[in-house]
Amino acid sequence: MRPQWAPPLPSREEQTEEVIERLWEEYPDATISLNFSNRLELLVAVMLSAQCTDERVNETTEHLFEKYQSPEDYAEADVDELSEDIGSITYHNSKADYLKSSAQTIIEEHDGEVPDTMEELTDLKGVGRKTANVILQHGYDLVEGIVVDTHVQRLSRRLGITEEERPEAIEQDLLPIVPEEEWQWYTHLLISHGREICTARNPDCESCVVEDLCPSSKLDHEVDLASGEPWDA
Repeated sequence: MRPQWAPPLPSREEQTEEVIERLWEEYPDATISLNFSNRLELLVAVMLSAQCTDERVNETTEHLFEKYQSPEDYAEADVDELSEDIGSITYHNSKADYLKSSAQTIIEEHDGEVPDTMEELTDLKGVGRKTANVILQHGYDLVEGIVVDTHVQRLSRRLGITEEERPEAIEQDLLPIVPEEEWQWYTHLLISHGREICTARNPDCESCVVEDLCPSSKLDHEVDLASGEPWDA
């Protein structure tokens, strides 16, 4: 007997490609939802978006980007004032420190330019691989990996595409099975579907375009493979 997490198609590769094809048909305009006009703004927005909604980030950066327009503005800012300026953002105290520290590093080590390598980006305070991937993809058109946010993490497990649990492990598991030309878009397609249909607590399986491919579907299965927990009756 195949394990419960196994997708209905013969291989994970076929399962993944069919999911991507159907989601492209459903979300042909899928793309990043953060607002930014340059690489510094992109870096700031992505750093603020950790464990916070893009909608809230966009509301905050609308005013933030008017006040802080250069690395020097962040580097020279009073951290308490900066924290207050992003006060509606989750963990705003820590993120204010990250922004100030990263701006100082950008000035001192990168001539005031947001770096363009994974190693240099992840050396910035508060920047992990997920954030760095977004900066490279949308700031430099460099696709070196797959951004694994909470939607990608949840849907990839629900759909039987991966059994891994940690974002870093999920990314490494996805890279060989997601076509390289889809690495960037896999994230945006799953984010779109995760927001619209496959929500964390109450997915709308009846309206889902990949329901028949999903080994977690509430219509046919008892367990949410994303969490490993039974669906509520």
